[in-house]
Amino acid sequence: MGTSNPYGGPGGDNPLIPSWLGSDGDGAPPDGTPPESGQPPGDAPVPPPSPPPQPPPFPERFRTPRNNFTRFASSSGSDRASLGRAVSGYVSRASGGARQAAQRMGSSRGAGARLLGFLADAQARGAREALRALNLEHLAGRPIDEIFVGLVDYVCPDGGTIDEGISREAFVETIVDLATLGITDLDALTADQMQTVFELFATHAIEARLFNDIGTKAITLPRDAHTASRVQAQLRDFIARGVSDALTAAKMVLSALTPDRVLGFVGSVYEEAFRMLEIMGEVEAGI
Repeated sequence: MGTSNPYGGPGGDNPLIPSWLGSDGDGAPPDGTPPESGQPPGDAPVPPPSPPPQPPPFPERFRTPRNNFTRFASSSGSDRASLGRAVSGYVSRASGGARQAAQRMGSSRGAGARLLGFLADAQARGAREALRALNLEHLAGRPIDEIFVGLVDYVCPDGGTIDEGISREAFVETIVDLATLGITDLDALTADQMQTVFELFATHAIEARLFNDIGTKAITLPRDAHTASRVQAQLRDFIARGVSDALTAAKMVLSALTPDRVLGFVGSVYEEAFRMLEIMGEVEAGI
């Protein structure tokens, strides 16, 4: 929602996981791999492994979640059972399960990893050194929202695709939320605040993904802007609870992340968040 530009949602014949999705979850095609250790000099590099075959999409797989989300929006947010059916159906059937739903986050996985990596570096070496590594030392000492504005192109490179637009929108909305939560000083960032920043980003990214897939037309159904805002707030709160639950068990891991583990950590959080959302949706719907 927020600043996203609706495009009508994907068709049912699109693959569950985009074929262009790189193994790093960053939305970029995978690069060729270097020769394996011990390979004789002069031999050609080993080609990257073929991606695993994706399950064939079934026709109009988004129809049922869309219909349920439309009922929820048409009820001005009172039909919580339809919200639950929309979210659980989106994860379990339209996406093919929590793991596939997480893999479809594409650019948001890479952006989340870059965001967490930067925050971890700022905590370990200080904000000035973390910014110096990105040639952004001139931002040292500025309020955190100004620093994050300067980080937009690093965290979320703008490639023009819908997937990249989702991650960029999620980061911009995260910046807007920082002042509201009293997170203003990068040099004084605590481990709890670091978790909160990532939780905000992941929540906004999942919300934008769901909205673009199943909710692009439904938001026009409430009677007025206030009601539409309430519908959006309920969806966001629902997703935020799932992300928060996914991060609770990972809190100790978060404080000890190393650069080589960040991307895998982010992917696992998205997967667990979608698993929690499927369960929460089933409970809400009484399934």
